[in-house]
Amino acid sequence: APVTLTVTPSLSPVPCSALRLLARSRPPLAACTRGNSNRAAVGHLQRQRYGRLYPVLLVSTDGSTVRMRYGEPKRILMMPLDSNTLPEAERKARLRRQFPSKRKAKEEETFEGIDLDTYKKFWKK
Repeated sequence: APVTLTVTPSLSPVPCSALRLLARSRPPLAACTRGNSNRAAVGHLQRQRYGRLYPVLLVSTDGSTVRMRYGEPKRILMMPLDSNTLPEAERKARLRRQFPSKRKAKEEETFEGIDLDTYKKFWKK
């Protein structure tokens, strides 16, 4: 038996034929789709912090060590050294190690001191 759709004009501004097309084009809500491994995947979590705390060895400026828990997986953390409390000689030695002097540029070789006749046998004719 043919199914008739009756729509009153006051309830729907869309024509009756458009409603039939919309009803046919949408899949049913309980449609069974078979998924595979490509359905959903997580490639990379963009977290700023790790989800747990890791055991770390904290070394202070006087050499003492303390075991603590830290948010990133590191083995040793060193406290920064205050250079104002160091003696002048040690401060200068640390600065020299931290910022080494620039190396001197080598002089370019010139062909003035080379006798070219000794290498004539290697030239192609």
